[in-house]
Amino acid sequence: MSTQSLELVPGMLTTRAEVATAYGGSRFSGIEVSKKTNMIFIYSDPEAGEEYGYTFDGLAEPDEQGPLYLYTGEGKEDQELTKGNASLHRAREDGRPIHLFVADGVVVNEATGRKTGTKQQRYLGQMMLDEVQPFEMRRAVGPSGERHVIVFRFRPDSAARYPAVFQARDGVRAASKTEQVTLEVEPTSVMEARFAASVQVETEAHHTNETVAKITGGLSTVVRREGELTTAYKDFLVERGHTVKRFQITVAGVAGALMTDLYDVTDNVLYEAKGAARRTDVRLAIGQLLDYRRHIETPPGLRLAVLLPSEPGDDLRDLLQRENIALVTRTADGFAGFPVGI
Repeated sequence: MSTQSLELVPGMLTTRAEVATAYGGSRFSGIEVSKKTNMIFIYSDPEAGEEYGYTFDGLAEPDEQGPLYLYTGEGKEDQELTKGNASLHRAREDGRPIHLFVADGVVVNEATGRKTGTKQQRYLGQMMLDEVQPFEMRRAVGPSGERHVIVFRFRPDSAARYPAVFQARDGVRAASKTEQVTLEVEPTSVMEARFAASVQVETEAHHTNETVAKITGGLSTVVRREGELTTAYKDFLVERGHTVKRFQITVAGVAGALMTDLYDVTDNVLYEAKGAARRTDVRLAIGQLLDYRRHIETPPGLRLAVLLPSEPGDDLRDLLQRENIALVTRTADGFAGFPVGI
């Protein structure tokens, strides 16, 4: 079969064997790199992946940049940016288009009408990794116990010949129970993907203040103020001897996981960071903190705090005070406000 006889059109049903025959690559890994065509084929199977703790896969709630599809990387132990994961992470740099498939039923024998053991693959479309945050680290539980997994963040590729096509059932599955996991904030860059053998994982490291992302309206500069602010404040606390973590929260009946920003274990403070001090940002931070607090267990006396890059207006400061939420802002010399005490 030649590539011309298997045109990849979003919504079509095919099999891994047909794709491999036409475009190259093997038929067994979730991440298949074809040397024949320089393409990467991603196969998502949320139902089968659940056995290995792959509970994050699927279409997440869209954000300001549009649709977002999550995909757990490969590796039965703590996952690193090696092998298929590394190829996927370097796809843009290497000029390799990414094609995403999801398992959708099994092939039926046309002669007998009986189901075979071959899974059908529904083609969702050509993807690209999110340019602002290509992946994040999560904690998952599989047959070998707790481990760290890489959850890639896909966006439909605007350069694709056909637009991506998603169906309602492609969404991330709802959690069966509510669970809280404390995640370590390690000083080593997450991009090096070296993790300790425990349930603790790193937050995303933000080494650049801005990047270019393709969003509605064309190429725009996306300033990574929030991520850079979070990293800077984490370093500020760690330098002063504080233990800093974050929470991963799964809520029964809700798809996906909630990820907090910073939790200062030493002072028992939960922070929500925002990249601007506008009213919309402050109000969103308040709502997120109140939502997180319902689902986490900490020692008595937990304080909530908003972390901002600059001072908000007097009315917003009053709003935070009325809600008993502390405020920390960045200054030329570091950070100021409760509970920093500077």
